[in-house]
Parts: sequence; C-alpha cells; structure tokens
Amino acid sequence: MNPAPRPPAVAGSFYPGQRTQLDRLVTTLLEAASLAARPAGLASDSVAGLMVPHAGLVYSGAIAALAWRLAGEIDPATIVLAGTDHQALAAGVGVWTGGPWQTPLGEVEIGSSLAAAIAELGSPFAADNDAHLDEHSLEVQLPLLMRVLPHARIVPLAVSPRLRTHTDAGRRLGKLLFERRAAGERILLVASSDMAHYPPARVCEETDAELLEPLLRMDADALGELDLRVTRAGRPGLVCGLCGIDPVRFALSALGEMGASRGMLLGAATSADAGGDPRRTVGYAAAAFL
Repeated sequence: MNPAPRPPAVAGSFYPGQRTQLDRLVTTLLEAASLAARPAGLASDSVAGLMVPHAGLVYSGAIAALAWRLAGEIDPATIVLAGTDHQALAAGVGVWTGGPWQTPLGEVEIGSSLAAAIAELGSPFAADNDAHLDEHSLEVQLPLLMRVLPHARIVPLAVSPRLRTHTDAGRRLGKLLFERRAAGERILLVASSDMAHYPPARVCEETDAELLEPLLRMDADALGELDLRVTRAGRPGLVCGLCGIDPVRFALSALGEMGASRGMLLGAATSADAGGDPRRTVGYAAAAFL
C-alpha cells in the first residue's frame, strides 16, 4: 500500500486555493524576482542552503521568490525543508515519511530514502507525520518550489521549539547531507522562518537588521542569544525575533558541517511593504549560505 499523501492545510488562506489564481500569483512573484539585483559575488554552484520566509504569499512571497529563483538555478534533485513547528507537536525533529504533499498545482514527491536515513539518525530525529499535517511553514513554499523545480523531491522536517540540541542535531544532519552530496546527490537544505513579529515597521526593520548580522555570519549561538535579548527588551509590539529560530539554528549547524561558512542576504522587507498595516508588521528575509 502506498503511504497516504498530505492534503493542503492552508490553501485558500496563506495562498490561493484555486489553481488558476495561484498560478497567476506565482508567475507574478517569480517574474519580479527575475528582475531583482543579484548580490555581487554570488555563484549558484557554491550554495549549500537557503533561508526563506513563510507568511502568506501576498506578504512574504516576493522575498521567498528571490530564494526559490536561485534554487531553480542550483537545480537540486532533493530539497530538505526544515520548518517551524508552530504548535510544538514534534518532540525534536519530526521527519515526514508519508506520501506526496498535495497542492492546488499538483503533488510534490517525497525523497523517501533520504527521509528514512534522517529518521534513522535517532533521537531527536523521529518519523512524525502528525507534526506536519496542519503546519504552514513548509506548505507555503511548495507553489514557488514546484514552478522552479518541477521534478524535485522534498524531505520535510518539523523542528520543534522543544528541541534542546540544535547544534548536535544540526551537525548530525549536516554530516549525513555532506556525505550524500560528496557521493553525487544533488541536495539543498532550506530553512523556513519569518523575522520580527508585530512591531511598527521602523522597529521591525531595525530588529531584523540586528538579527541578520549573526545569522549571515552563521553564528547560531549568538543568533539565539540575540533573539532572546531582543524579545525581552520591551520593544513596541515585538513578540519575537525569528519565529523560526529553532529550524534556523538547527540548519546553520547543519550547513556548517556541509562546508558553508557565510551567508549572503538576497532580500528583506516587512509586511508593510506589501500593503500591510505599518503599525503592526512582520519581517521577512531570504538568504543563501555558501
């Protein structure tokens, strides 16, 4: 019996649920991304991983498209997606080992062999499909991913805020991915996170700029400490720095093991830039790790 597919959980809310409308939005986002300036010195063949935002596509899609446009040039066969487990359902890192993920644009197949190998790394990795069923942080990537990489497979990971071993778990994943890449497998690691939540636009931009400094130098410990500090600092409206701090810290450790040593910012914005209320914003950033 074939494993059960995952039906869409947020089609019609985080992105259009109707195929024609979604296709039109994806086309618009990627066309705009193709016109955006590329950071100087960025070579697609040196990229080991990416960070992408995960809000509704009308808000974060323009920034996410910058990363997915680059992913299309890299042309991986398998994408390991490390996403925020907003409901903290996974005990550590929940690995999807079920069937394909369905979207209004079609299905995305799972890299089952790699998913099984990751689950077999042992605690805190474990097969856990339930942690993914209602989570949006990876699902919202699929419309853009499918357009630029129509034949790629995915390995979804739900990284829980209950994870306490970000560095060790990341290194173990990174070692596995390094070995697979060295053997010729075309694998890309992608972490999903939004930035500052709910401050006024100016405070959001300032907070994001602070957080991007340790993130782009791939200092996961400094990023975690700064995220905690800014969240507790009493900034107007701010409830968190990176809502996906756990998958980002985890992914930075993995990417270091894979040979990456620095990040490059592809783009940043706030929800106000997409027409949202400037008094209550969310920040978005996309980055490549080389």
